[in-house]
Amino acid sequence: QVQLVESGGGLVQAGGSLRLSCAASGSIFNANAVGWYRQAPGKLRELVAAIPTGGSTNYADSVKGRFTISRDNAKYTVYLQMNSLKPEDPAVHYCKTIATTTPFASWGQGTQVTVSS
Repeated sequence: QVQLVESGGGLVQAGGSLRLSCAASGSIFNANAVGWYRQAPGKLRELVAAIPTGGSTNYADSVKGRFTISRDNAKYTVYLQMNSLKPEDPAVHYCKTIATTTPFASWGQGTQVTVSS
């Protein structure tokens, strides 16, 4: 069964850190670029970080220098290390492949990140 599970969200104080995980159920995940997205209440979903199968990662200006995306192909998992969290960072965070035709291109449940000031 094709499955993509986000985890690692929670409540953290401003300035704190969280590491999100995106675990896939199949090796085809490793052959695709993957993005972490977030959606705050009343706002559009946005791409915050992307990691290709090889080459440079990309970040939204709002998280550049604070967030780091990485992948562990042996575990079919992509991570998002979030440091120096700000009060404007709270959102539900999702992961999926950038390509829309893979088995891992659908939105999952996401994981909630909450930052207290």
